[in-house]
Amino acid sequence: MIIEAAAWDDADVQRLTTDQQAEVRARYGGKDEPGRHPSAADVAVVLLARDDDGTPLGCGALRALGDGAAEVKRMYVVPPARGRGVSKAVLAALEDAARARGWGVLRLETGPLQPEAVGLYRGAGYGPIAAFGAYVGDPDGAGSLYFEKRLTDT
Repeated sequence: MIIEAAAWDDADVQRLTTDQQAEVRARYGGKDEPGRHPSAADVAVVLLARDDDGTPLGCGALRALGDGAAEVKRMYVVPPARGRGVSKAVLAALEDAARARGWGVLRLETGPLQPEAVGLYRGAGYGPIAAFGAYVGDPDGAGSLYFEKRLTDT
């Protein structure tokens, strides 16, 4: 597996993020995600995981939040590649990219109907927090779960 930087508007990234959103909407009865949707204008890091033959396996992105923090966005692994460690590798690479940019905290929003995501984040050391940023007061985010991980001791 290869993890490489990509542009938000890369065709493979857009296909994967579209598939991710379709899967999330299906789990939540068509409900759209809470908060502000990521865009090329506000996503600072996009990583794409590929198989040795170049087949896209998964992706993840980071959006700067200010004050040394960033938000994990659009974590997704294609169904045939699940259980192979792709999500763990992408998340670890996102954490490395955050550290390289001086971001010491990563935050994210997920939902209770995504137990795989919750397990991934908890297993990687993310702990529950209150809603943050654009999620505060967003009625669509009332049932969401929020997590944070400090990447540095300071």
